[in-house]
Amino acid sequence: MFLQTILLIIGFVLLIKGADVFVDGASSTAANFKVSKMLIGLTIIAFGTSAPEFAVSMQALASGNTDMVLGNVIGSNIINILLILGLAAVIKPIRVRANTIRKELPIALLVSVLLVVLFLDIQISGGDKNLITRSDGVAIILFFLVFLYYLIAMAKKKKSERKPEKAKYKMSISLLLVAVGIVAIIFGSQMIVGSATEIATALGVSERIISLTIIALGTSLPELVTTVTAARKGEAELAVGNIIGSNIFNICIVLGVPVAIFGTVTPGSFQAVDLVMLVVSAIILFIFAKSQRKISRREGALMLVAFVAYYAVVLIGSLA
Repeated sequence: MFLQTILLIIGFVLLIKGADVFVDGASSTAANFKVSKMLIGLTIIAFGTSAPEFAVSMQALASGNTDMVLGNVIGSNIINILLILGLAAVIKPIRVRANTIRKELPIALLVSVLLVVLFLDIQISGGDKNLITRSDGVAIILFFLVFLYYLIAMAKKKKSERKPEKAKYKMSISLLLVAVGIVAIIFGSQMIVGSATEIATALGVSERIISLTIIALGTSLPELVTTVTAARKGEAELAVGNIIGSNIFNICIVLGVPVAIFGTVTPGSFQAVDLVMLVVSAIILFIFAKSQRKISRREGALMLVAFVAYYAVVLIGSLA
């Protein structure tokens, strides 16, 4: 148990530092190619901070741990909105652009609803089991490609008033950092999946609880650091864009790609409260952002309360 705990901690360190190095390298690479800051924030930064979730999901599904894959995605998305964005808003109110309210936020809500619809085969289509099939995985990957096309088209239409950002590193160093970051993420994910499974088995705790708490919280740390820092510096678009992009990436790629590669996933121990909170958190974000085109400190505090309430239900339910 002690050894597995140490390996779990080391795995998280590799994941977090690997993601940090990856984002720095990817951002510098983008700057070398003269890519706009908006595109960097909504794609490379958001997707880079979701790299830990992707690596964990690939390793978990390859090992047959389906609950860990779903818990990683569902838990991370809930944490991204209620905990991370809520905490950032408490630190400093976050203004949200009208275009984001009209387009990006509805897309994030739509993809959350799409996952729930694909999840509930018994309730919706009268199937024998609730399954997420390979065709479902392909469908949400295609949805992501449409979203990516939208981002690229939007970035091309918007004329930036700022000069192109100067690259922090030369191209060769940038690419090296990307490679080192990816390697650290892969090794870290392997250590986390293996040690978390061993700990869950030893303690008699379900993989659902482990994945919704320890793994989801750990792999969301890159988003936490990036979003809170952006909010503190007044970079509201980066903070909101990071969360929206990460949540869409989590569902479409972190879940979609492993399922498309390894085949059908059968949800085991997941409950209705998990799916409800996934959609409710997206709705809360949309309503709060639309009310005054900003997320106030009070609304951020309410998001934190909702986060604590949900995890209290999860943990109490696991002990019942």
